[in-house]
Amino acid sequence: MENSYRTLAGSGRAEIAVKRSRFIAVAAPLRSVEEARSLLAGIKSAHRDASHHVWAYALRNGERRYSDDGEPQGSAGLPILDLLQKQNLTDCAVVVTRYFGGTLLGAGGLARTYTQTAMAAVEAAGTAVMVPCHVLRVRCDYAFYGRLQTLVPACGGLVLDTAFGEGVSLTLRIGAGEAAPFAARLREASGGKAACEPLREEYAAV
Repeated sequence: MENSYRTLAGSGRAEIAVKRSRFIAVAAPLRSVEEARSLLAGIKSAHRDASHHVWAYALRNGERRYSDDGEPQGSAGLPILDLLQKQNLTDCAVVVTRYFGGTLLGAGGLARTYTQTAMAAVEAAGTAVMVPCHVLRVRCDYAFYGRLQTLVPACGGLVLDTAFGEGVSLTLRIGAGEAAPFAARLREASGGKAACEPLREEYAAV
């Protein structure tokens, strides 16, 4: 898997009024161009009477796009994209909807306002560092289950699910760099009786 990356922890919203114009920003994490398009379509549908829907997104595959949506070139979408890049954020998008209030702000005023509104939405969303992790399944008998409950957090793992039957089946997530040391400690602690099965790789927030 790739190295860790920084993205939005959730969705955030902010609104700023400048000279009777309303600027409403929505920031959200996403993983694809399709999700970016869906976000934009939803916002456009909710604000059909708005003057502009300015947006920018950045993806981990290197794709970065923006739109001024009728505002003076370089005064709206590009400042938002610059903000994402300066904050080292990826796999996310910001859409800023503007209701024009009748007073022109000029290119500089627009750039400042779009950046300010976008930043407020990013702050409302919060940020998270996503790290590569392994999801493992551990099977053991009931006698070892209590020890396993202590061993998982001691190795930096997080229990996702536990199933009880003839034995115990526990699903956990652990940092990619900690998976091998955990497996070694598991074998040692259980005398080789507890089985560790890799299920998948994924990213998780820290």
